[in-house]
Parts: sequence; structure tokens; C-alpha cells
Amino acid sequence: MPRVLVVDDEKDLRGLLEYNLTQAGFTVTTAQDGREALAKIKAAAPDLVILDLLLPDIPGTEVLKQVKRERPDLPVLMLTAKGEEVDRLVGLELGADDYVVKPFSVRELVLRVRAILRRADATEAEAPRYEFRDLTVDVERHVVSVSGKPVDLTALEFRLLTTLLQRKGRVQTRQALLTDVWGLSGDLATRTVDTHIKRLREKLGAASEYVETVRGIGYRFAED
Repeated sequence: MPRVLVVDDEKDLRGLLEYNLTQAGFTVTTAQDGREALAKIKAAAPDLVILDLLLPDIPGTEVLKQVKRERPDLPVLMLTAKGEEVDRLVGLELGADDYVVKPFSVRELVLRVRAILRRADATEAEAPRYEFRDLTVDVERHVVSVSGKPVDLTALEFRLLTTLLQRKGRVQTRQALLTDVWGLSGDLATRTVDTHIKRLREKLGAASEYVETVRGIGYRFAED
């Protein structure tokens, strides 16, 4: 059974999520603050983390940053309060896979957890290797290199790059990328796609020209 770690300082909410996720077929552990969460991630190696951004000791965004630095392939679902749009966007930029706004439907949260894990399983099952001129992307090993030099990408940047590579030569609108990479409906009025494309290009260096801007529409990966 997939292992889920629930991180939230509200005891009642932890209990509610633990019960419902267990009923849905997951093995659940919980943590009440950031330090306990980081310790349990190292000790128990969960398959997914449900992370509240408002924690009593370490900000949830800092916990997320450490998680993605040490385990970039570990999916994270954020829990945010209704008015925390800035934190939500920061979380997405740090590599969170999805978010749910409090108060939320437990049924919806369980469905989102399953969807994230399905995407992770599909990526691992496909595990292709892409080579384009001096750019190499090994999906199974989560390794990117340009001219033989490794490029350090966050999990979200990696997913963005592989999505564009899989659709080489085809224009991807910002809406399509928000849906397919972030799993969002596109209702957020944000330039988060542009921000990630900019960071991705900066990290790719000489290979940045392969990610092309289609003015007024979106982006595409260059054709041969």
C-alpha cells in the first residue's frame, strides 16, 4: 500500500485525514510540525507527503524546499488557507505537485492523492531517455545534462522539461501546461508558467534555445 505522511499541527485534522486515507487503502503516518516531518521522511520514506504550509516551528515552504532538495522525486500535496495565494504560488515554484485549499472536501483530497501517485507511477513506468543535440534527459535516473555536465532541476522543472520534450515541435499553451504539469485547472491568475520557463532556461544554459517562445500562445520544444 502506498505510504502517505500527513503533516499538520491540527490534531483533529490529522486524525480525520489518517482515518479517511487508511479507509482508502493507504498506509498513513502523521507529524505535527516541520522537524518531526523531516525526521519521518528520512526514517519512513513515504510515497507522498501532505504538507500544511502553516506550521508552528518551520514554515511549510522551508520544509518543502528541504524535501525537494533531498528527494526531488517525492510528491508533495500542499494544504493552504484560503487567503494564502502567495504561499501557494511559492510552493508551486518550489516543486509542490498540487494543492488543496482549506476547508476542503476529504473525498477530493483522496482523489488528488491518487492522481498524483498515478502520474508518478506512469512516469516511472515509461522511463524513457531523451537525447537532443547536446541535451540528455534520463527519466528513470532523474538526470539532465548539457554537453555532459549535470543540470540540477527541481521535480517540477524536470516534469516541465520532459512534458515539452514528449511533445517536441508542438505548441503548448500556458493553460495546457498548467493542467498537465501542475495539475491545475488554470483558474489561478498567475505567471507561474513563465517564471518556471525562465528558471528552466537559466539552468539549461547553452541548451536554453531549445525551449522556444511562441508569442501570444505559449511554448514548444524545438524540432530537429
